[in-house]
Amino acid sequence: MFSNFDFDVIQRSWFYLFTTGMKFTLTLTVVAMIGGILFGTVLAMMRLSHNKAISLIATSYVNLIRSVPLVLVIFWFYFLVPYIGAWIIGAPQPVQVGAFSSALITFILFEAAYYCEIMRSGIQSIPRGQVSAGYALGMNYWQMMGNVVLPQAFRNMIPILLTQTIVLFQDVSLVYVLGSVPDFVTVASKIAQRDGRLVEMYMFVAVVYFVMSFGLSTLVKKLQQRVAIIR
Repeated sequence: MFSNFDFDVIQRSWFYLFTTGMKFTLTLTVVAMIGGILFGTVLAMMRLSHNKAISLIATSYVNLIRSVPLVLVIFWFYFLVPYIGAWIIGAPQPVQVGAFSSALITFILFEAAYYCEIMRSGIQSIPRGQVSAGYALGMNYWQMMGNVVLPQAFRNMIPILLTQTIVLFQDVSLVYVLGSVPDFVTVASKIAQRDGRLVEMYMFVAVVYFVMSFGLSTLVKKLQQRVAIIR
């Protein structure tokens, strides 16, 4: 099976793959994670709001995003957002959003729906007595959430948030369909097509993703055990 396997193409390309492709992938993952968690937290508090209109808006958004394949959302933002932006500002030509900005917005908005559900479950795991105690101390809703509920909820949710981030790291490979962003898969694909070594490069990509995802999952499990011991 490996008689014609060319390890040399991997040896020649691995440095470029990691300094360009993997660097882009990790950057997009980290920034999308931060944006997704922040927006997801807002959505979670909107879903838990006593205002039915606000709760309905957040719930509808989460259900819509979670019901649509990510690859379609990527296409929507990449091809439709420039025209929507031009329509909003009245420009005669489509607004130039850029592949990176389009991908970043897509992942923030998409992952926020999943982070929202994690945040919502974490917030609801805090005993109601602590919420009542916050109000008894004279705190308003936002003070109580920021000083009492969210700090405890974040500690409980760290393992699950990190697990979702690993999923996000894997999902970033879908920007390959755009063909204009230098993520790890796109860079590897271009090298494979240039050198005619598709099997070698795609197998190398699979091994790298497996090693990184499995390693990170193992660390998350250990962290989860430590958090459980602390509690």
